[in-house]
Amino acid sequence: QAQLVESGGGSVQAGGSLRLSCAASLRPFTMLTMAWFRQAPGTEREGVAAIVNDGIPTYADSAKGRFTVFRDSSKETLYLQMNSLKAEDTAVYYCAARFMAVANGILDSANYPYWGQGTRVTVSS
Repeated sequence: QAQLVESGGGSVQAGGSLRLSCAASLRPFTMLTMAWFRQAPGTEREGVAAIVNDGIPTYADSAKGRFTVFRDSSKETLYLQMNSLKAEDTAVYYCAARFMAVANGILDSANYPYWGQGTRVTVSS
């Protein structure tokens, strides 16, 4: 059984919005530090946003002011609300998780042992 399952990707025009979801079966959910990463063709995977168990978010510069990461413990789900999408946001988006806090590098993929399968986001200009 997959431990992290993303959904919500799709195709949208520039300026549009999408909401990604990541359903987690890792428990206890409240102990998870969770993050969104993305990978465009020919590029390295990059951190987009992360959120610790107390709900404090961290954003990459590319996401600040446009994306919002939040979590719903009652649904054991992580979300990424993406507004004002740009063509350069086109990528496969991955959900990642780890138990316990990250001392350094909360947007470093090396800090996350659990990964979803990814959901594709395509933004047309």
